[in-house]
Amino acid sequence: MYTVSAEETAAALPFGALIPALREGLARGATTPPRHHHQIDKAAGSTLLLMPSWRSGDLLGVKLVNVFPENSASGRPALSSAYVLASASTGEHLGVIDGNELTRRRTVATAALASSYLARPDSRVHLVVGAGHIGSLAAEAHAAVLGIRTVFVHDQRREAAAALVTRLQESGVDAHVADDLDTAIPRADVISCATLATSPIIRGELLTPGTHLDLVGSFRRDMREADDICLTRGSLYIDSEIALDESGDLTQPLADGIITRDAVAATLPQLCRREALGRRDDRQITVFKAVGTALADLAAAALVHRSRVQPVG
Repeated sequence: MYTVSAEETAAALPFGALIPALREGLARGATTPPRHHHQIDKAAGSTLLLMPSWRSGDLLGVKLVNVFPENSASGRPALSSAYVLASASTGEHLGVIDGNELTRRRTVATAALASSYLARPDSRVHLVVGAGHIGSLAAEAHAAVLGIRTVFVHDQRREAAAALVTRLQESGVDAHVADDLDTAIPRADVISCATLATSPIIRGELLTPGTHLDLVGSFRRDMREADDICLTRGSLYIDSEIALDESGDLTQPLADGIITRDAVAATLPQLCRREALGRRDDRQITVFKAVGTALADLAAAALVHRSRVQPVG
């Protein structure tokens, strides 16, 4: 049984390969039971998640995720995870993959995949809100599917935004710190949010017609990145039905009667299977809400596995 480090996982999941693999995996589907939630410390918000998925005759995987939000105050990652991969034919364990890097890359790759259907093809300005573990890869992932020319980065800690901007500039990206979020929002064609916000930080009244809003940070009912106006002005797409029950970005407006479950235009797997249309025109505001799925994890882990059993070169 092999072990794949974070560095090896990243090397096996370049966005040019990962995004097409997710497209194929989500279209193909797999048996994916609901994730298991186990609260460790209610006051601290710490949680254990178990996320299984398998495809008969192929691969079986389970991701174990520890979510400890208070870690961010001490500079530690809020998420810690491991992915255990096995044969779905024999049950034999094949490997343990670094779950943090797999989650990080599949999260932004899933968002970029959604953007390939929902963002305007001529999108050039990308606003990244949240420069942490996940958000720091959002620009690279979206650049794999869109002709982005300029990236603005906003974070509640300006030094984090500045550090990401420096890294992007060193890689040749025209990147800038966005100190005032409300000023940056109307300038963006695509907005990616990857934060741990518990109250809305994106004001829907500021969205310019044609904007695509990508929300990946809110994974609990008490977390929220977008206000009600974002949802009433925009067409809503989700990575899976789970998002309607787990993310405060949706559970709160649902509870308040602002939207209904029928507001969902399509899921990402439906877009990948061409069962539903994405963007309709250049003025449509689109909103994609993702909470992460074990199906996407399995597709990413399968790509890592192929790199181990069929190494390039």
